[in-house]
Amino acid sequence: MATGLTLDTGALIALERKRKGMRDVVDAALHGKVSITVSSNSIAEWWRGRTDGREFVRDMFVVKDVDEEIAKLAGEALAKLKRRKADVDDKVTVDATVIATAALYGPYLYTGDIEDMQRLQAFFPSVRLFGLNPSA
Repeated sequence: MATGLTLDTGALIALERKRKGMRDVVDAALHGKVSITVSSNSIAEWWRGRTDGREFVRDMFVVKDVDEEIAKLAGEALAKLKRRKADVDDKVTVDATVIATAALYGPYLYTGDIEDMQRLQAFFPSVRLFGLNPSA
């Protein structure tokens, strides 16, 4: 099983806004030489132009492209959700690629969207979810 952290868009926003709780998690990972991964889809949701703050945050992690393996895993999870009559939209599709990335590269997923990720977690049992505290 892979070790490391995966961050979603909410976690990137929290880092950019200097939220202490998220920064403490990332600092501990960096100090412990734990890999930090972000799906390329999360970059697309987060990046709104270059700033010094965004560049600083960007240097903290490795970006994983949504390749065929990730896309297939995400698609299979979405198909199972749909069979359960769950709503599947573009936002959930991005979430599925993020949690598939976590399953392959960093099973400790920090997310600002805990509810959608919990729906998908059944298909990725190796992933451990950590919700962000909005006020931290």
